[in-house]
Amino acid sequence: MVLYDTVTMMTKRIGVLALQGAFAEHIALLNKAIEDNKHDIEVITVKTAPQLSSCDSLIIPGGESTTISLIAKRTGLFDSLIEFVHDPTKTVWGTCAGLIFLAKQLSNESSLVNSLDLLKVKVRRNAFGRQAESFIETCDFSSFIPDCTGFQVYFIRAPIIEEILSQDDVETLYTLKDGSIVAVSQQGRILGTSFHPELSDNDARFHNYFIQKFVLNN
Repeated sequence: MVLYDTVTMMTKRIGVLALQGAFAEHIALLNKAIEDNKHDIEVITVKTAPQLSSCDSLIIPGGESTTISLIAKRTGLFDSLIEFVHDPTKTVWGTCAGLIFLAKQLSNESSLVNSLDLLKVKVRRNAFGRQAESFIETCDFSSFIPDCTGFQVYFIRAPIIEEILSQDDVETLYTLKDGSIVAVSQQGRILGTSFHPELSDNDARFHNYFIQKFVLNN
């Protein structure tokens, strides 16, 4: 038996943080992407430190950043999340509230949000206004996801990335027509999006991008 072949073929595991927010929607589209593209990947919900430590990648969903942060603190998961996201062998994706949770700086900072202090950006919460100002945008992501045009994404009390704090480490992936930065990657292992690809109508292209580019590093 050749041991390195066994290691190479080990199934990757993606965890979806399930403390609050749209974690079920992420799981559904991850499973669709896995099935459609025949990926050898397992998806689990993450509520405990042992579940988290078993994962290769983590998605932090949209929801309410203050609530997610407080629950993580109250349940004792926060320190494990810090350790996980700062591990250079792990990959992480934060959407909307997840982006806020990952950001190093908040321009309209809340003392109730304990940041994971990872993504080298400054983020402004609720940048487009209240719930009533939420909107759907049809985006062309083909500059970084092949053939990904006409992709509808939801901006729900969404943040924007006001400033890139390290041009060497952070790449802007997508901006809106007004110049607002709404998607970035950092060092090929961290993905942050202001919007909610998980709420797209059964469209798993963005989730497949995360799998291919970040989880499988293809």
